[in-house]
Amino acid sequence: MASTPPGQRKLQILQALAAMLEHPREAKITTAALARKLDVSEAALYRHFASKAQMFEGLIEFIESSVFGLINQIADRQQDGLAQARDILAMLLQFATNNPGMTRVLTGDALVGEDERLQQRMNQFYDRVELALKQALRLAATEGDAHEDDVTARAGMMVAFVLGRWHRYAKSSFKLAPGAEAGVQIALLLR
Repeated sequence: MASTPPGQRKLQILQALAAMLEHPREAKITTAALARKLDVSEAALYRHFASKAQMFEGLIEFIESSVFGLINQIADRQQDGLAQARDILAMLLQFATNNPGMTRVLTGDALVGEDERLQQRMNQFYDRVELALKQALRLAATEGDAHEDDVTARAGMMVAFVLGRWHRYAKSSFKLAPGAEAGVQIALLLR
């Protein structure tokens, strides 16, 4: 890794951390274990990140930019409110499938015992996802496809559904895909 550009090295560290999160049954993730995986010293890790919490923040930033970038694309592409909500839910489930290690961050599983601000940041992430779903449902209400008075409850239920699917995926050691047979359940949530 000696000749790797700094930005690339940071990315390699985050990719290695995400890969380690895909194996929850192994020992607790430490900077020493991460350094061994990358075949570098712990000091080399700390040249790029001040702390392990900062490494997790890097993963959270990746999640946020990816997910909210995709939500914005869905809102721009899809003019129908219920279709927006459906596509957002499907995207969230697919994101976890594509990023199993990140799923443990999404559920807060990987953040247990880490800096409390990391879980607070994930809580803000859930709030922002819920807000995007509320906006889609409000659009559906203006189109006559939903009721304005149940937008908040329905959006909360949708976030709980996604979190439940993510937890199930992580607890199954990434065997039970979050999107498996979810189409029918999403359709029921959107009725």
